[in-house]
Amino acid sequence: MPALRSTPARAALTGVLAALVLAGPGLVPSAGAGPRTAGVYVSPSGRDAADGTAGHPVRTLTRARDLARDKAAHYRSARYSGDITVHLASGTYRTTGPLVLDARDSGPAGHRIVWQGAGADSTLISGGRKVEGWRPVAGRPGLWSAPAPQGLGDTRQLYVDGVRARRARGEVPVGLTMTATGYTASADTLARWRRPADAEFVYTSGEALWNVERNGLGQWTEPRCRIASATGTAITMAQPCWDNSTKRVEFPDRPGRTVSMVGPGRLTNGGRASYVENAYELLDQPGEWYFDRSAHTVYYLPRTGEDLSRADVEAAAAEKLVDGRGTKAAPLHDIAFQGLQFGYATWLTPSGPEGFSEIQAGYTLTGPKGWATQGLCGFVDGGTCPFASWTKMPGNVSFAYGRRIGISDSVFAHLGAAGLDLGAGTKDSTVRGNVFTDISGNGLEIGGVDGQPAASGVEVTNNHLYALPREYHGGVGILDGYTQHTTIAHNQLDHLGYSAISLGWGGWPDKIGSPATPNPSHDNAVRDNLVFDYMQLLDDGGGVYTQGLTGTSMADGEKVTGNVIHDQWGLGKSVYTDNGCTYETVQGNVLYGAAYANVASRHTDYRDALGNNDPTLIAGNWWEEGAADSSNKGLVTSGNHLMAGLSDVPPEVVANAGIEPAYRGVLARTAGAVSVPEAPARVGTSTAGSDGLYVTFNPSFVDGGSPVTGYTARALRPDGTEAARASVDAADFKRLAVVRVGGLAAGEGPFRVVVTARNAYGESAPSLASAPLAPRAASVVAGAPTGAKVRVGARAVTVVWTPPAGAGDAEVIGYRITVSDGRVVPVGGRDVLVTRPSGKGMFRVVGFLEPSTSYTFTVAAVTAAGTGAGVSVTATTSAA
Repeated sequence: MPALRSTPARAALTGVLAALVLAGPGLVPSAGAGPRTAGVYVSPSGRDAADGTAGHPVRTLTRARDLARDKAAHYRSARYSGDITVHLASGTYRTTGPLVLDARDSGPAGHRIVWQGAGADSTLISGGRKVEGWRPVAGRPGLWSAPAPQGLGDTRQLYVDGVRARRARGEVPVGLTMTATGYTASADTLARWRRPADAEFVYTSGEALWNVERNGLGQWTEPRCRIASATGTAITMAQPCWDNSTKRVEFPDRPGRTVSMVGPGRLTNGGRASYVENAYELLDQPGEWYFDRSAHTVYYLPRTGEDLSRADVEAAAAEKLVDGRGTKAAPLHDIAFQGLQFGYATWLTPSGPEGFSEIQAGYTLTGPKGWATQGLCGFVDGGTCPFASWTKMPGNVSFAYGRRIGISDSVFAHLGAAGLDLGAGTKDSTVRGNVFTDISGNGLEIGGVDGQPAASGVEVTNNHLYALPREYHGGVGILDGYTQHTTIAHNQLDHLGYSAISLGWGGWPDKIGSPATPNPSHDNAVRDNLVFDYMQLLDDGGGVYTQGLTGTSMADGEKVTGNVIHDQWGLGKSVYTDNGCTYETVQGNVLYGAAYANVASRHTDYRDALGNNDPTLIAGNWWEEGAADSSNKGLVTSGNHLMAGLSDVPPEVVANAGIEPAYRGVLARTAGAVSVPEAPARVGTSTAGSDGLYVTFNPSFVDGGSPVTGYTARALRPDGTEAARASVDAADFKRLAVVRVGGLAAGEGPFRVVVTARNAYGESAPSLASAPLAPRAASVVAGAPTGAKVRVGARAVTVVWTPPAGAGDAEVIGYRITVSDGRVVPVGGRDVLVTRPSGKGMFRVVGFLEPSTSYTFTVAAVTAAGTGAGVSVTATTSAA
């Protein structure tokens, strides 16, 4: 049949017919019809063959996306008005892969496409698979098993009624000697395990104190690598994780200084692992699980009260829930997600040969020869650019090149990577009124450091981030890379394993006298946030931590203002200005309860040869540090207020920090059932005399939805039986950082100690045990502290000192400050324990003083042997 010749009339008719076909049923306006709203309706009980109307909802998110995409494409011809709303009814939307969005899924004609849930407590986008068919395991009392769900190849997370189960873990059962490819074991125990190649060694860092080891790749890290094989006593570790964790290239003329300039070149402490995880043989505590991939079987030890015949058991399967794939040429724009929960997603890279060779804040070295080249631009041949462009942890919900993306009134929980990633090229987007909790890594990520366009105009406000990270403990609450005009304001961040808010990158070259790496960051603000109970596991971080250049001048540099930051466990700073941090303003904050400093550190500005400091303004803060006004080569300290307590701070300043009244409902929003707390970690002991041990540990920062009320330490004999126990209230432990276990009989040790946490719902599983230690009498008191000085205020002073060089024959557990007015001020806390072995200084505020009055302060260390010699310093308070 010959082709029809086109005519203007036929062309017009063809265009109309094409529009009718593309529009689909119900999308062509009738003659004279006015503008109308566009909606797509989705329900877990819907059918994808339906048309997506209110009475005929579709079932899957991808089908809903396609219908919304079609409406957007015909927005004008169909005479729609307002936003296109995708209505998600209550229920669970299970996905095996991500909802992929691109420029076609953008809002049309200045409007948005809104993915609207029925509420974050009732509308769940889930990457999980139900695990059903549980039966007791013969010969293993208390252990249950179930067939893995169809299609589940691997997972790192299991949840029972919304409560995260713990991968089976325990002490490494053999001695290990590090080799080029792994270890030589003292026995063939691991080789006889069911599947040794499933197991991972975990290297928890943090500061060393007493008999607590510092493993890992810096006090802020917790790398992990999988075993590749175990044959006899030869343990071969997976590559490239092993090389990336043990061969980091060092400067030939600077022994011990890695070219990355972040942490050591190899796993510390002889490569000792803190514990081993993910093996059938390690299943020994309620709440632990293991997935035998070869047998396609899931094993679980139920907690008290759990009934697996009724419980909702979910294995996280999908690695991505939403994947917004804008590009520089075709960004994804004008799209919003509201009233939803995102949950039950995993991240499998750490289970593979890459492992988790951590650098900082969830960034890792990856790829063969990553240790020799990745991010080492300008310092080694073949180094990739830009400097420090390591691999960022992915988000289970992520957007790249998104513009005007809105995330609100939603919950990010039960996730195995980072929660939300607003990546390269994100612009003018908001994250408001959400909850981030029970996330394996970083809560929220903004921008990157890999040379891609900086994120800009992102506002993060009125969110609650807590009880994270659950697995990669070097993660942070909010990670902000190279960004511009970012505002992080009125959020609450609490109960965190490491730093709360981490910004910037690339400042490390100042460690070798070189300027920080140029970057595009400027005009970022961190203001009016409430941060507390942070750095509960790792050290060397901060409430607000910043690295590298923050702008081009004090005018457009980073502003940290109006925040209330308190109660830090790990050794660090309230506001941490780290390497190369330039043009930062720290003003009007309330900073107390820090474990080392309120604002620090000072760094030389190497952009020229003048010897100045990185320009920084520290002004008008309420703090305990008490430093006097000064102008020190670019570092200006001015008008700060010494505080002895919150009563010294204007109430309106404290009240303004944190979540604003209209959004405080997020503080009552929970994810999952309440449960017992997570176990404490990093238990250490020191002698408390001939019949006792002092015990310290890192407290539980995951409380199970009910505050931790106390802890119990149990001393175990070599045969594992309990010799004695002692309990302590959570508030007392927070103040003292030690508990004494007495009544230990001579000759029954050495003793190992385990610690449990308790809340209103019961007692946690026990921690991993401390190293063995036998009590012994202590008779030699500590030497005198040194370097005592006083920073004065009118009615309070800050007493500063350096711990004694010698602690006698026991460890320092406290100090006594004797004041010449007759008072004795006891000093306790975790900083007391860790500053002496780490060589850091101490400070405490002494209040209730009279203006213009001379006082003498004598500081002495306390050990099991008693109170040592004191160091005295005299000062006169300032006028009122």
